[in-house]
Amino acid sequence: MAEQIEPSGAVARTDRQRNFILATIPDPEYAQLHDALTPVELTSRDPIYSTGGAIHDVYFPVTAVLSMIAEVDGEPAVEVATIGREGMSGLPVFLGVGASPNTVFAQVPGRALRLPVERLRDVLSRDGHLHRQLHRYIQATLVQLAQNVACNRMHNSEQRAARWLMMTADRVDAERFPLTQEFLAQMLGVRRATVSLTAGALQEAGLISYSRGVITIRDRAGLEATSCECYRVVREEFDQLMRQT
Repeated sequence: MAEQIEPSGAVARTDRQRNFILATIPDPEYAQLHDALTPVELTSRDPIYSTGGAIHDVYFPVTAVLSMIAEVDGEPAVEVATIGREGMSGLPVFLGVGASPNTVFAQVPGRALRLPVERLRDVLSRDGHLHRQLHRYIQATLVQLAQNVACNRMHNSEQRAARWLMMTADRVDAERFPLTQEFLAQMLGVRRATVSLTAGALQEAGLISYSRGVITIRDRAGLEATSCECYRVVREEFDQLMRQT
C-alpha cells in the first residue's frame, strides 16, 4: 500500500481522459466506477504493492509512471514492466489472484486514480467494456514483458537506456522528467557505474541532458535511432491497443 499518498479532490474530466482505459469506457459503465475513484498524487518511490502482498486497490496512472520490478536475493532488482497512462496496476486481481507477484512503486511522480478492488470486481462481474479492454491490455503487457527479457539479454546499455527513456517520455507525454541514476540502474539491471557511463555517452552525443536528477530529451529522433528495435515493438503494441475501442 502507498501510505504516503494523499487524496487531492474529485476526479477531473481531464484525468479520466488522460488514462486510456478509463477514457474508452462508455459513460454508463464509467459511472459505476466514478464515485469510488480517488485522485492521488504519487511521489517518487511511493510503494504501491510489495512482492507477495495483498492487492487492496488498483491504480489508473494519469501523469505518474509505475515500475514493476523483480527481486532476486543478492542481485540488483530489475524492472520487468512499466505502467503509465495507457493502463492499470493490479492486473493479478483481474486474473483472479489477490496478491502481487512483484514489487510495484511510483517511478515518475504524478497523478493517478485509485480504485478499491471490491468495486473493480463488481464492475467486471457485469462483463462490460472494461472487462474486454483489460484483456487487450494484458496482451500488450505480455508483449512488453517478453520484449524486456529479450532486450536485457541482447542489447547494450546505451540501446536499452534509450529505449527506456523513450517509453517514459511517451507515458508522461513530456520530454523532461525526474530520474535518478539509482532508478535508471534498477530499470536497466546494471551497476550505477555503468549508468554513469551510459548517461554520459547519451549526453555527449547531444541526445539528452541530465542535471540534478532530471532528464531532458534534446534530440528525440536521435534517441529513437539509438534505441533498439524493442522500443518500436512495444510502442506498436500499445498503439494498437489504443486504436481499439
